[in-house]
Amino acid sequence: MSAARQVVVLDYGFGNVRSAVRALERVGAQVELTADTDAAENADGLVIPGVGAFAACVDGVRAVSGDQIVARRIDAGRPVLGICVGLQILFGTGVEHGVETAGLGRWPGTVEKLDAVPLPHMGWNTVEVPYGSRLFAGVEHERFYFVHSYGVRRWESPAAGNGALPLVIWAEHGLDRFVAAVEDDVLAATQFHPEKSGDAGLTLLQNWVKGI
Repeated sequence: MSAARQVVVLDYGFGNVRSAVRALERVGAQVELTADTDAAENADGLVIPGVGAFAACVDGVRAVSGDQIVARRIDAGRPVLGICVGLQILFGTGVEHGVETAGLGRWPGTVEKLDAVPLPHMGWNTVEVPYGSRLFAGVEHERFYFVHSYGVRRWESPAAGNGALPLVIWAEHGLDRFVAAVEDDVLAATQFHPEKSGDAGLTLLQNWVKGI
């Protein structure tokens, strides 16, 4: 029997992350909630959760050197998963109330207010999964739980460093289309909350844990 995969959920003092910890434990990971740099860099997998405002989340992540941790993990080929605002801050810029805030810049693109009603977009949605997704294997046609008013409405990313194009998963709310998830080599992220998405979300997390 193989050892449980070691996963760190980055604790930067922002948002309720206990549900993410419990969900990862349910799919067999050994989980630590911490901001310790060594633990976050060396774990098999790192999860960056996020709720609320883009600027506050990215400031919190930077305050615990999360931007440097993510960069070093990606350079070393160690998996990272962003959840909700944890996806958003991986992009270049966030715009809230007319104020621009620099994100971590792992992907070019802008997080902006959705042009849809009602807002926030809250509830269950299907997603458009391209062929070849490992993250969504077995749950390509399932629904996932979203809570957000902002998102990435235009994909601007170049190819990944190994020459492979990132897989971009889309969703729609009203007449607006936005990025629901991205799979880009060792870096992945979801706009929805897999830990709140029932069996489909657990399967997705299990797919990620198995892949690390």
